[in-house]
Amino acid sequence: MTDEQIITHRIAGVASLANEYPGAVIVLSGDCSRVLYMSDWGLQALNTTMAELLALGENYHPVFFNGEEAHEYVPQIAELLERNDLSYAVTFFQQVRTGPQRSFAWYLSSVRVLAQDAAGRPLLIISFATPIDPKSHITAKVQRLLDENTFLREKSATFASLTAREREVLGSLALGHSSQDIAAAFNISAQTADTHRRNIRQKLNATNSFDLGQYARAFNLI
Repeated sequence: MTDEQIITHRIAGVASLANEYPGAVIVLSGDCSRVLYMSDWGLQALNTTMAELLALGENYHPVFFNGEEAHEYVPQIAELLERNDLSYAVTFFQQVRTGPQRSFAWYLSSVRVLAQDAAGRPLLIISFATPIDPKSHITAKVQRLLDENTFLREKSATFASLTAREREVLGSLALGHSSQDIAAAFNISAQTADTHRRNIRQKLNATNSFDLGQYARAFNLI
């Protein structure tokens, strides 16, 4: 079969069952840039039509997804395309603009290669996206994880200014340990512990325990 025949055949097969699933079933082009098919469930959630999605072409992602978090899952999709293994899938959380107001909602998406062309390259990609109940504890946890990752990227250079000992002391400070506790733990004087505490706060521009805790959590010190 030609590539076009494969595309038509595989999309027809997916479409025959797609509306039975509790989420959006999407078939994309081999580079993941364009939507070629979306189930009715997905079209209703996005408040759009198949004709509108086809017209968007490569603008599909900027319109419906949060570009600020793309760094979280784009590398996974790039690896998926590079591996080009029909049995390999990637799963990730993402925010999707839904409804008439295009407000963000959390979804869990799984993606894999659906079909290859005559040369063995990715021809079609299939994705299944299911919404996460906004009242679920998972939503809050995902948001905290994304916030920590953003903090880590923005503050990595600042964190790098700490010495190895200062990083150890930072972990203790984030746990609420006193200078006396730190001195005993690292076999240093309380005065030296105070000096470390002062230097850490100055280097990180940390004014309170919450600031110290953010660094300690983001950089896996606690």
